[in-house]
Order: sequence, then structure tokens, then C-alpha cells
Amino acid sequence: MRALTAAAGGLVLAVLFVLAVTALGAPGGETSPRPLLTTAPPAPGQ
Repeated sequence: MRALTAAAGGLVLAVLFVLAVTALGAPGGETSPRPLLTTAPPAPGQ
């Protein structure tokens, strides 16, 4: 019974955390206009 109570309490805390983050919304600001360019290392033997 203790495990069930602990699981229910954890679930409640997780849902409250998600609701709090949702209520705060996304932070303001802008993204960079320049894309991040990455390159893969060359394949072995090339």
C-alpha cells in the first residue's frame, strides 16, 4: 500500500510540475537567423 501511495504522490507532483511549466510559457527572445552547420567526420578508409 505504501508503494501505491508513493506512486500516486509522484504522479501528482509530476502533473503539477508540467502544469506549472505550461503556465509559465516559452521564454521570449529570438532564434539565430544563421543555421547551425555541422559536418560528419569522414568515413574510415577515405
